[in-house]
Amino acid sequence: MNKNFKPLHEQIANKLIAALEAGTSPFQKPWKSTDAPAFTIPVNPTTNKNYRGMNSLWLSMQGFTDPRWMTLKQADFAGYTVKEGAKATLINFVKTHNIEAMRDPDGNKIKDDSGKTLTRKTELDKATITKAWVFNAEQINKIPPLSEYLKDKQVPGIWDVVERAENLLKESKADINYGGNEAYYSKVKDLIQLPQRNQFDSETKFYAVALHELGHWTGHENRLKRPMEGRYGSQDYAREELRAEIASLMLGSELQIGHNFGQHAAYVNSWVKILKDEPFELFRASADAQKIFDFIMGFEQKIDLKQDVKAAEALAEGDLVPYNNTEYKVLEKKGKSVTVEDQITKEKIRLQPNYGLFKKLTEAKNNPEAMQMQIAGEEQECGVSHKIRR
Repeated sequence: MNKNFKPLHEQIANKLIAALEAGTSPFQKPWKSTDAPAFTIPVNPTTNKNYRGMNSLWLSMQGFTDPRWMTLKQADFAGYTVKEGAKATLINFVKTHNIEAMRDPDGNKIKDDSGKTLTRKTELDKATITKAWVFNAEQINKIPPLSEYLKDKQVPGIWDVVERAENLLKESKADINYGGNEAYYSKVKDLIQLPQRNQFDSETKFYAVALHELGHWTGHENRLKRPMEGRYGSQDYAREELRAEIASLMLGSELQIGHNFGQHAAYVNSWVKILKDEPFELFRASADAQKIFDFIMGFEQKIDLKQDVKAAEALAEGDLVPYNNTEYKVLEKKGKSVTVEDQITKEKIRLQPNYGLFKKLTEAKNNPEAMQMQIAGEEQECGVSHKIRR
């Protein structure tokens, strides 16, 4: 082993220290010139899973604009090649299985019609922490453009960004008080204090701050039970802020609301001192931030589950539902989704319970008069004057 090789947490801590001291930390870049979040959660396109914890933070600091990363083996399986001279990036992960190429009796790899190598997963008897070297999509030949990957991942009709953030706040059932000019969480009162919504420049800035404080809220003993006894300005206080800050990066990326660094710049010097004295603290902070992210995003899963239960009873095969100048016929119901047909255009559409059209058709079926009044009101606001076609 190279004696000069530093553990991953030390490499990350040193790079983050340098960035913080230079004022170029991802914490201090809430938006790019394209209005895309400066921090985007790195993802493995071969598994469609996000990188987590410290790996997520580390990969986002490598200077690439494409969030996709994969190993050389994964690139090979997918039919891609790594560019000559490309330098891999180290990550750590818990390995629970091996992925092997499927081979024919002659030992040749078996591929599908598109040229991708077929694989199979073999579970390990005991999980191990191991290293992996990954390449960014910008270092890989033949990989489809990022726009194509994002298009395939988009879900039409899903909640808009503001609705997603608001739903998370509501579903958390956190006690939130509005007023004044400060934003903070009181563990003693188990209370989030926020300025009035109209005091923020935009809705997304409000939710960025609100979700940051919700991150602190998760640390209560009745939830994730983090040590939160430090007074303002103390090292322990700064440790908690570091956790909430990293979690805010992740939440801002997931919800596409960006990240508001704001007053948290006050903790930069404390973070630098902590990381210099205890580089491994970044590993602990990233792990806690991932727990915060998972806890908060878990509220969305609860919302989806509630909607799925309602949706399962809402639309049935054969239903003919008038909505928005046409009628939709439910052709097929399969699991949670349905296929409907626009009776005017004859377009067939596959809908999931969280799609906007699915929700509207459900409302139209259960309360058609209220839905027609709602549509009429929207048309009047837009200056539209015509009748519903039958």
